[in-house]
Amino acid sequence: MIDEVLHYLALQQGDTVIDATAGYGGHTFAIARAIGSKGNILAIERDDVMASFLCKRVIQQRLYQNVVVVNGNYRDLDDMCQDEQFENVSGVLFDLGFSSWHVEHSGRGFSFLRDEPLDMRYNATDTSAQTAANIINSAPRDTLEYIFQEYGEEPKAQHIAKAIFQKRRQEKIRTTQQLVDIITSVIPRHTKRKMHPATRIFQALRIAVNDEIGALKQGLYAAQSHIGKDGRIVVISFHSLEDRVVKTVFQDWKKKGIGNILTKKVVVPHFTEIQRNRRSRSAKLRAFHTI
Repeated sequence: MIDEVLHYLALQQGDTVIDATAGYGGHTFAIARAIGSKGNILAIERDDVMASFLCKRVIQQRLYQNVVVVNGNYRDLDDMCQDEQFENVSGVLFDLGFSSWHVEHSGRGFSFLRDEPLDMRYNATDTSAQTAANIINSAPRDTLEYIFQEYGEEPKAQHIAKAIFQKRRQEKIRTTQQLVDIITSVIPRHTKRKMHPATRIFQALRIAVNDEIGALKQGLYAAQSHIGKDGRIVVISFHSLEDRVVKTVFQDWKKKGIGNILTKKVVVPHFTEIQRNRRSRSAKLRAFHTI
């Protein structure tokens, strides 16, 4: 949704912008073109492997004087802005979709279609974060049920938590395939079912491992504290939990007189974009304008 992002950010030459979820740099470089050689971008990427790759791309495109790449979590955006002296920011972008690289190449168990270790950390060097295997094998049964219900909205959360609890008494659950087998023993896979039975559970675990909801709330409020008047905050979310947080925060800011919500209704991708990129079909964009 690059066109929509640029539209709602309404960037000018020389602006200072934060791309809080830089990834490969798709949005970062589009923003760089919009703000020109006098503009500056703080590009934040949580995964150290992808941050390193992004640094190389920045150098290749000769944008190293304009783009500062930081390997970190946008929940710490306040500290990053202070360290890199990014103040009076014109726009902040949060694209909350996780990269296809994590699914296809990281080997960290993000996909239920590959047999990989149950890790799911966005940054595998972050030893402070529990892996998905840690949670699956050590969390109390009611905690597992809560994670599956709260973050995955899984109707069979109680039954799946019970099945995991029983299975881990027999052996450690270390791989995605072991977990998929447990889930499908509770929810058999039918050819008519569009969604894979493991979809919601894998989403829930990923959110829990990376504390995505907590990080989003902290990141949004940190962004608002560093953005100047007439600034824009744009968020692309990919599931109802994220979208609910963004909607609630924006409504709270409006009530407090911080600014106005630019998107009266959530903005979704055009049909042509969905055809080009199937993963974009669940994207929802919301934007806020500070005054």
